[in-house]
Amino acid sequence: MRLRTQVLLLQLAVIAVSLGVGFGLVISGSDDRVRDEYAQRALAIAQSVAADSDVQSQVASHQGAAVDSAELASGPLQTEATAVAQRTGALFVVIGNDLGLRLAHPEPGEIGRRVSTDPSNALAGNEEVSTDRGTLGESVRAKVPVYDGDRVVGFVSVGVSTAKLATETRRDTIATILIALAALGVGAVGSALLARRWRRLTLGLEPDELTELVREQGAVLHSMADGVLAVDSTGVVRVVNDTARRLLDITDPVGRKVDELGLTPRVRSVLDQPIREPIAATVGDRVVLVSSHPVEADGRDLGMVMSVIDRTDVERLTREVDSIRAMSTALRAHRHETANRMHVLAGLLRHDHTAEAIAYLDELTGAGPRSSRLEGLDNIDEPHLQAFLDAKAAHARERGVMLRLGDQTWVQGVLQDPVVVTTVLGNLVDNAIDASAPDSATADPPDRQAVVEVEVLTDADDMFITVTDSGPGIDVDDPEVIFDEGVTTKADPGVPGGRGMGLALSRQIARRIGGDIWVAEPGGPDAEDTGAVLVARLPSVINADKINADKINADEINADEITADEINGDDIP
Repeated sequence: MRLRTQVLLLQLAVIAVSLGVGFGLVISGSDDRVRDEYAQRALAIAQSVAADSDVQSQVASHQGAAVDSAELASGPLQTEATAVAQRTGALFVVIGNDLGLRLAHPEPGEIGRRVSTDPSNALAGNEEVSTDRGTLGESVRAKVPVYDGDRVVGFVSVGVSTAKLATETRRDTIATILIALAALGVGAVGSALLARRWRRLTLGLEPDELTELVREQGAVLHSMADGVLAVDSTGVVRVVNDTARRLLDITDPVGRKVDELGLTPRVRSVLDQPIREPIAATVGDRVVLVSSHPVEADGRDLGMVMSVIDRTDVERLTREVDSIRAMSTALRAHRHETANRMHVLAGLLRHDHTAEAIAYLDELTGAGPRSSRLEGLDNIDEPHLQAFLDAKAAHARERGVMLRLGDQTWVQGVLQDPVVVTTVLGNLVDNAIDASAPDSATADPPDRQAVVEVEVLTDADDMFITVTDSGPGIDVDDPEVIFDEGVTTKADPGVPGGRGMGLALSRQIARRIGGDIWVAEPGGPDAEDTGAVLVARLPSVINADKINADKINADEINADEITADEINGDDIP
């Protein structure tokens, strides 16, 4: 038997027993209650008749045994007693004198005879209520003394038939039973509705099925590598596994409104409407893919389930692969350029053009007037940045863009976290190259040289990066929107979660270390220079006190310049 059926039957049994006991007590006491009610009614009628002055005077005038039955049968006492009995519905109204002889009776033939029940208590001045059987049958009767001044001269006896009392009791019992049945019916309907609601709440599952479902849910949810967060139709979090807590950086979310969890706007928007294709979002220093789908049962909306996949390692590997790809591209370009240069140099030497060969070597080493080396690279005394910017320059040349260093570029020291700096700088440069490249939909006209200018300046341990492109600028009302997650001008469906994460991630990295990235000049068609200018501040990323040992070459030390006076013996260990 299903649990809801058991609950329904149990509720009906409880209701039936409760009603049976309650109404049984009511029915069992109804006879006594009705009997007492009729006795009090008879007593009130008797008191009213006994208090009538005409009745008192008539009874006082018919004392003793000498009573005229014929006279009394048509006298005022008989008339009064008959009228009262008819008005009140009493079985009888009997009036007697001091000897217990009837002065009025419903049956005139009984007038003048002694009453069938003992009247001594009433004649003693006491009121009496009892159930007794007389000449008219069993009745509930009341006897009240009749006074003439202070002297008892008779009594009045009023009775109500017990047959009428039984009829009244039976009527009350039937009404009580009908009320009990109605209450039982209401209880049955309520129990049925409760069982139906139980079925809807449990989706038709039985307790053992619910127990097994909870056990399986716990095992599956907490063993998944992906995060799962479920909210009901009112926006209250109902289920969340450990992975989702960690990836979304939330604590104690179950039972709370989803708006109270502090989710990022991009992640929160996924719970507003179903998003089946995962989209990328950033949570702290993590990059996650989030998607959602609705849950329905029997046409009812049960809420939304969001899945969260950690993409941080993939993004990190992607950045590393991008760096390797940039390096390999630069090496490949250098290999081709070196092969071509060697061919030129071999031809010049083969034909004894020594002067031209020397001049050509000067250009290759950066000493000539037409050197192809990135101008100003010597101002960067940091090997990671030198190699990185050289690779980006080669990549820019392949895209038809000239990358140049600003006049204020100056870097002294060694990077403490090269990944942070190259990630921020790389994203800024890549976006500038994409905006300026001739093959870009937003690039400059073919008659203009595509240029990206990078200026890197250090101030103690802080680094400032300025990247300027020659593209069309940021043509939106709020330039800060380019730092929002998912905002991009490129469409690449092959990228899981979509594009538009580079600048958002770079800003989060910069802000995590206490810096920031902002738009200094949005550019656009109304600006003097249409290209955009972005600035980054990265604090405590370079150790200015640490000298690059590769820059110190023993061949560059001139012993003749060191005099004895400049040598401090205390400095020699």
